[in-house]
Amino acid sequence: MRRPSTAAEPAEPAEPAGPSGAAGPSEAAGSAVAAGPDAAAEPTPTAGAGAGRGRWRTVAGRVTTVLAGLLVLAVLTAPGRFDQLTPMAFLRVPVEALVAAALLLALPGRARRPVAVAFGVALGLVAVVKVLDLGMSASFARPFDLVLDWVLLDDGYAFVTDSVGTGGAVAAAVALVALVVALLVLTTRSVLRLTRLTTGHRRTAVRAVAGLTAVWVVAATLGVPVADSGTATLVGQHVGQAGAGLRDRREFADQVTRDAYRDTPGDQLLTALRGKDVVLAFVESYGRDAVEDPEFADGVGAVLDGGTKRLAAAGFTARSGFLTSPTSGGGSWLAHDTLLSGLWIDNQQRHDSLLASDRLTLNKAFRRAGWQTVGVMPAATSPWPQGAFFGYDRYHDAAGLDYRGPQFSYAPMPDQYTLATFQRRERTPGHAPIMAQIPLVSSHSPWAAIPRMLDWEHVGDGSIYRRPTSVAFNPKDVVGRSATEVRTGYRRAVEYSLNSLISYVETYGDDDTVLVFLGDHQPSPLVTGPNASRDVPITVLARDPAVLARVSGWGWHEGLRPGPDAPVWPMDTFRDRFLAAFGPQPPAHVAAPR
Repeated sequence: MRRPSTAAEPAEPAEPAGPSGAAGPSEAAGSAVAAGPDAAAEPTPTAGAGAGRGRWRTVAGRVTTVLAGLLVLAVLTAPGRFDQLTPMAFLRVPVEALVAAALLLALPGRARRPVAVAFGVALGLVAVVKVLDLGMSASFARPFDLVLDWVLLDDGYAFVTDSVGTGGAVAAAVALVALVVALLVLTTRSVLRLTRLTTGHRRTAVRAVAGLTAVWVVAATLGVPVADSGTATLVGQHVGQAGAGLRDRREFADQVTRDAYRDTPGDQLLTALRGKDVVLAFVESYGRDAVEDPEFADGVGAVLDGGTKRLAAAGFTARSGFLTSPTSGGGSWLAHDTLLSGLWIDNQQRHDSLLASDRLTLNKAFRRAGWQTVGVMPAATSPWPQGAFFGYDRYHDAAGLDYRGPQFSYAPMPDQYTLATFQRRERTPGHAPIMAQIPLVSSHSPWAAIPRMLDWEHVGDGSIYRRPTSVAFNPKDVVGRSATEVRTGYRRAVEYSLNSLISYVETYGDDDTVLVFLGDHQPSPLVTGPNASRDVPITVLARDPAVLARVSGWGWHEGLRPGPDAPVWPMDTFRDRFLAAFGPQPPAHVAAPR
């Protein structure tokens, strides 16, 4: 029962005791009155200290309540995209808070606490999902898939380990777990605290909820962005991922079986490339922005334009266009799958289903036609038995390449070493025609340590890279770099990878060399900015004019650098177009899959 107010103390709404059970200001004043006039006028030191502690507890309690409200508001209004993370994004009224408050106010006392706990836990889980979405939007320009993307956490740990070491990776993992636990605990305690406040001031709370609901309805009707329901939408989208995943599994299983080249005999495949060594090189993170964004295009463009002239002097010509990758910012294997299989592989489920199938990849087509097929995988640092799916006769992983130099951030070895070792082992005098797939990883994020181009005869076993003069760029602090420094590192890394390829062809290319090189995906939005395309450059290069004549109908641009109006194809169409250009057309009654 509330104590009646005195003339000297206006009545105030009752306040619940704080976490320590300290009395509110009204009770403290009442104690002073009960002690008598003298005690009220001249409190003893003990009483004064207790009153001071009580005031501090009251202030601390009110500050804690405000922080609890701000946390709940921040979780409910936070966007799921990194580029939308602005102060204005949080100045909204979330409908989810109004619904939860109305329900808690309507519930009887015994039912209120467990429901509040459930709301708090759910809010914590929403916070975790939004953190994952923000991370994915910054890295891959898409939201986190709660069904398919958990495997990326393991890949992310491996990436951090390769980039900054085991200590940094362990620290990052511990910090992530601590963040999840903290979010769950803090959101639950915050909801409980706000529930006690609203039920203790029921009449005021009901009026506030009614008023804010009216504001929300008016704002939603007028299209004012103050009215927010983003969390409900986000939850609905993520819940729908499970059903979408099941439907996609069925659709993809049907697509795998529809293959225009499934039963084409080997003597009818790739007939226009007989006797050639065909090298298919993926340049990590080599995206359209590298050749069109003014911050990168001057440097990268100079490498490509200069390479075009140098290779033309050696008798080589090139044609370049664009492909649209199924991924952005990462997930290189999805792009590799897509280009080689002729199927659109944009998630881990499709990747796993593809590897379990007997789909004819571009590698398998070359092997069926009589080529020796080789995989050169400098970033494969652990066993990968699934690699047999692609159809390699021989496979060189990181250990098998026998590199004796230092690691360059993520990249286990420089691209020039990878190409030099490939040349030394596979393109020996009198060798049978080979088809090689080579991912070049020096341009992989975090774009920190970048090698210097060396004379090819000096590359050796890679131990030369231990010399400081063999490193062109190596910032001391990989984690603390500014966005400008990261973008500079990206440009220099792409320039190095492209220079390695151009110099390789210039040094070792001959009449039987055919090089196809392309980007696997655009770099992260930290480099490209939001809403960048998923286009990547692709180039076909050869000395034999008959090879380039086969692709003259593609409309690709001359040289190593595609212009802004160069054709753009979905990456999954390349396999069939390539097989058609260098061999028989697919049967007219069989449609190429999409």
